[in-house]
Amino acid sequence: MEVYDRILKRLDDWQEKEGSLPEPVGFYRDLLRAQVEIAGEVPRARPRVTQAEIAAQIRQGVPLIKWDALPVDWSLFCDLFQRCSEVIAEHTDSNPRQLPDPSSEAPALKEAAKAWFEGQPLEVWSSRLGIEENVLALNIHCALKPFLAIQSESLKDMVPQKQWRSGRCPICGGTPDFAYLEKEVGARWLLCSRCDSEWLYQRLQCPYCGVDDQEKLAYYPDESEVYRLYVCNSCKSYLKAIDLRRTDSEVLMPLERLLTADMDRQAEEYGYRPGWIDPQPSGDRGS
Repeated sequence: MEVYDRILKRLDDWQEKEGSLPEPVGFYRDLLRAQVEIAGEVPRARPRVTQAEIAAQIRQGVPLIKWDALPVDWSLFCDLFQRCSEVIAEHTDSNPRQLPDPSSEAPALKEAAKAWFEGQPLEVWSSRLGIEENVLALNIHCALKPFLAIQSESLKDMVPQKQWRSGRCPICGGTPDFAYLEKEVGARWLLCSRCDSEWLYQRLQCPYCGVDDQEKLAYYPDESEVYRLYVCNSCKSYLKAIDLRRTDSEVLMPLERLLTADMDRQAEEYGYRPGWIDPQPSGDRGS
């Protein structure tokens, strides 16, 4: 979780220098601060899994974390859910009076979290809990993030990267929402939208639908050539990326999602959608 502490420090310095933060940045900072404070209470027990077991799952294309084996302290989850609810209500039009009391709704929240993790619709749970579906998804994402990120920290060094070629995260099965080209040879790595794991992925393939037809793939660099927008004309998705070969200062990868918001707007103006939201089923592990 050290990277999140550095992000908070950078954002606090930004606010001190400028006097205030842009609203989306302040929103992100407040959510992240709540997550970091709760993360300090999350046990760091290393998963009981051997390197051989991990290698077997990777060969089969199966992410390492299963829902039933994810160590979640549901009391902490509910506390963070409530804190994130308050931050979301403060920064958006959502009505905090519509948010449930997590202590009394813990069983429903647990089932809703499972549905979110497994990519199932949240409509039933949204209705039961009295929360708009997109707000419920954001709350769950924020409240589960520390638990997923800590598991990622424990497992990431055990993943045999050259054997995993799925567009899904090898740790939690989440979809990527950012990418980078490494400094050494320019290999492309994906960043998980759920647990912030990073994994190696081929540059000439769409991580969302698996297409590798070069006539359907393209990328557009910005003027500085530091950033790239990868697009797929098969599933009409896009993925933002940064080329670390063209950077000198420290890059905090989770923060780059926010700092490149203009790229999201531009991509959507041209008819592309964020591939990590309702991604197309691939079933293709690549080559």
